[in-house]
Amino acid sequence: MALTLKGRHWVVFWLALFLAVASAVMARQRAAYRVADQLRAARETRAALEARRAELERRIRVGSTAQALLPKVGRHGLGIAPDTASTILIVGSEATPPKR
Repeated sequence: MALTLKGRHWVVFWLALFLAVASAVMARQRAAYRVADQLRAARETRAALEARRAELERRIRVGSTAQALLPKVGRHGLGIAPDTASTILIVGSEATPPKR
């Protein structure tokens, strides 16, 4: 006995296929919205961290100026070293021992 599909069976088949495809599309859209939300949150976090880093770098620059350091040096009874007392150290693979 041969199985033949009548018209109503084809309608049900195509309707079920359409619903399956539509469900898959909707699931992908929901996943895309979730990923977009995570990306937005990551960008906001990055912007906040970059702002914090810029503020900390600014504070370091301000705190390491002579104007900020001289009062602290004086409070601790330390003197300012003359330029001739400074030694430049080179560290790294390119550093060569000084010639004597």
